[in-house]
Amino acid sequence: MKVLVTGATGVVGRRLVPLLIGAGHRVSAIARAPGKREELARIGASAVNADLFAPDSLRRAVAGCDAVVNLATHMPATTTRMMRRSAWRENDRVRRVGSANLVEAALGEGVVRFVQESFAPAYPDCGDRWIEESMPLAPARYNESVLDAEKAAERFAEAGGTGVVLRFAGFYGPDSRFLAEAIRQVRRGRAPLPGSPGAFVSSVHHDDAASAAAAALSVPSGAYNVVDDEPVSHREYVDSLAGALGVPRPRLPPPWMKWLLGSVGELLARSQRISNRKIKACCPWKPIYPSVREGWAAVVAAIREG
Repeated sequence: MKVLVTGATGVVGRRLVPLLIGAGHRVSAIARAPGKREELARIGASAVNADLFAPDSLRRAVAGCDAVVNLATHMPATTTRMMRRSAWRENDRVRRVGSANLVEAALGEGVVRFVQESFAPAYPDCGDRWIEESMPLAPARYNESVLDAEKAAERFAEAGGTGVVLRFAGFYGPDSRFLAEAIRQVRRGRAPLPGSPGAFVSSVHHDDAASAAAAALSVPSGAYNVVDDEPVSHREYVDSLAGALGVPRPRLPPPWMKWLLGSVGELLARSQRISNRKIKACCPWKPIYPSVREGWAAVVAAIREG
């Protein structure tokens, strides 16, 4: 297939592109900065100059493509900025306007498959119950635009194409700036997650997210949770990270702390035991790391080697 990837130089995209090329696909990616264009060329992808907010440029970018994988986001630069609603405006615009523009371009140029990234932690707090894709999303105020991004993929499917939504869990990996901040806090004896110690948190390693995005080129239309096999409690999440770092288990913040962190804190405090059974039933995808218990050790080792 010929595949256009947006967000190709992000933490998932830069892992996905080599996987697609290795599988025999021809890959093009939107990139305008010279450094990013060179990075893509080094791994065998062709860079195209397009803008998510310029529909004509998107028509040119998707012309001749069989599939589009939209991983474009604009995340706040630091965890501190994440707490400010204003820091999410550009990400909202990417999801609301950019995704819709890309779908219209893909439909106009006869693309047959559209894959859209989304966010699994937008599910409601479900305690210790498993969460399947049939559970309606309940995003916090700061990330309501995930609904718009998913509607774009639904629009593609309604028009006759294959529209796939990948609901990624909380990412982690050696090149995650948010994980780097969490590690600093754990080393200081503080846990980065508000909420009950027994609340479940679902995660996915960057490598597993990328392999799921590659597998999405073969699944039927619909939404799929991309999460590890074994969600863990908040207590185990931070304790297993501390164990990988070789430091004492950190203190968890008091439950009321979530209210000081705005809608981001409210979402982080939810208990979300999210299931990946649907995607595993539809394709051969399986996460390398069943849970963060195994993933933390690999990530910490990679950070130390780097």
